[in-house]
Amino acid sequence: MSKAIGIIGAMDIEVNGLKSLIKDPVVKEFSGIQYYSGSINGKEVVVAKCGVGKVFAAVCAQTMILNYSIKIIINIGVSGGYDNSLNIGDIVVGTKVVQHDMDTSAVGDPKGLVSGINKIFFDCDASFNTKIDDMKGFDIKKGIVASGDQFLCDRISVGAIYAAFGAIAFDMESASIGQVCFINNVPFGIIRTISDNGDSNPSFDYLKFCNSSSEKSIKLISAYLNI
Repeated sequence: MSKAIGIIGAMDIEVNGLKSLIKDPVVKEFSGIQYYSGSINGKEVVVAKCGVGKVFAAVCAQTMILNYSIKIIINIGVSGGYDNSLNIGDIVVGTKVVQHDMDTSAVGDPKGLVSGINKIFFDCDASFNTKIDDMKGFDIKKGIVASGDQFLCDRISVGAIYAAFGAIAFDMESASIGQVCFINNVPFGIIRTISDNGDSNPSFDYLKFCNSSSEKSIKLISAYLNI
């Protein structure tokens, strides 16, 4: 049996479209998270909704790695955006991820440093990104994705994250998945579609555009599974 592509989203809306494409799915549950395994377009996949936040995402990624033969984990879903070139509905493919709320600077560390492994940024898989580059019909922007256990709702906070890390998109899961993959030597990729821009009305934008933005992420990962 070939190794599987692991796909993780935080919410049902981010993964249900993929689950419906799985041929002869087998469902197993670990720690309250359901894992759907099977094939899409002849490629072995494992798809899971992890739940919102870094802990759920880390638990899901680690469990997936321990219980399945995984060749890459891809995190898909929606995110906020900051860069002036980004609009709601744009797709961001991560080059690196960082935990913007990891902060031991009081003891002299740089912000974002993960103690023990002494890394701030975790690199997304270059070969995955190259394949995404070669795909037609998608307007893709690449950049750093920052994660933290906060729904950011003001431009000052988002601007500070951009200034500190150069991140153009922000979410609540990507970087924890990146850390888990790094310590397990498993490649990972990030696909995020912008659902809000972190201004004074992000909750309005998020609720309005979450569905359409999620659909774009699913279309891109479905196209990836076709190549």
